[in-house]
Amino acid sequence: MTSFLIPAFLLLVLVLVLLLRPFIFPPKVEATSRRQMNAAIYREELDKLELERAAGSINDADYEIAHAEMRQRLFQDTNEEDDRSVMGSSKLTVISLCLFITVLSAGFYFFLGDATRIAEKNTQQPMTQDGVEKMVAQFAAKMEQDPTNLQGWVMLARSYRILGRNAEAAKAYERAGNFIDSDPQLLADYADVLASNANGSFAGKPLKLINQALKLDPNNLMALWLSGTASYAAGNYKAAVQTWERLAQQLPPGTEDARSIEASIADARAKGGLPSKAGINTKGVSGKIEIAVDMKSKVKSGDIVMVIARKPGERMPVAVLKTSVSEFPMSFSLTDALAMNPSSPLSGLSEASIEVRISKTGMAKPEVGDLISAPQIVKVGANNVRLVIDQVRQ
Repeated sequence: MTSFLIPAFLLLVLVLVLLLRPFIFPPKVEATSRRQMNAAIYREELDKLELERAAGSINDADYEIAHAEMRQRLFQDTNEEDDRSVMGSSKLTVISLCLFITVLSAGFYFFLGDATRIAEKNTQQPMTQDGVEKMVAQFAAKMEQDPTNLQGWVMLARSYRILGRNAEAAKAYERAGNFIDSDPQLLADYADVLASNANGSFAGKPLKLINQALKLDPNNLMALWLSGTASYAAGNYKAAVQTWERLAQQLPPGTEDARSIEASIADARAKGGLPSKAGINTKGVSGKIEIAVDMKSKVKSGDIVMVIARKPGERMPVAVLKTSVSEFPMSFSLTDALAMNPSSPLSGLSEASIEVRISKTGMAKPEVGDLISAPQIVKVGANNVRLVIDQVRQ
């Protein structure tokens, strides 16, 4: 705020100096008074009258009358207190003008300007995790005072979900009552929270909510994904493939989401022994992923398992499988459906370097703290590859 007010004050001073320069710096030559000006005018008129009488334009009688009238007007116009020009105005005028202009400009600025918002903006601090937690806590306290606000409970549930507090999110969704019964997205979100709280189990209420959401909207993306995941977890790979294929049809081709769902479909096909889609070469690499005992405590719910295939000696992946963490050992299958570039499929290699990485963020770039396995060079077509996660990326 100070950085703005100082230049503004200096600019105001400059404007006042330029505007009031005639008052501040009076002329060195004394200004002519009104009485002096009037006397000079009448003197000139008297001279003209004298010339007219000398030229014979007027007679002596008219001359005396005109001369008497001029003397009378001259006396009246010069018989008043001397009034000097503006150049000689008092200091009071200058002070009054300065105060008037300053108050007027300040009033316009604070009425129409942004001084208050600038000050507020400068006092604002970046939002922190503690700040967000405090806001959510205040919102929760407000909701306790207004428990009939069902929409508010939904907003609170979503806030808890963003913070990763799924237990509180589930309670908030429950208190939202029938507000969510007609909204397929809210039903799917509620089911996802309940399944997360049940360690990935969709049995009971989560599956009921998913089916209710799909009944309202058969193409809801979240509900389709959860339905396929529930079927996959139950070992019903055929149902998982059918559901996920409905989901894949709604995703833009070539996007990260489309590749991810295609990977999940390929994995379900491999585990269920189902025929692959036409046009996709089934030649690839499959096997199991294991984890060292001392690494198990480092794995958290929500971590992403990434199985990566590369051409030996190169850094660019040929195929990548992304899936959520489940119980170990877990199966994997890399095929051309997971190819990063359709023109460079995995089936086109004779050998591939295979490794597995558990990522906290799911980002393609390795990060410090990721759990990794040692790379293995295997024959493309091998189906008994064993990958062991036993290292932490430094």
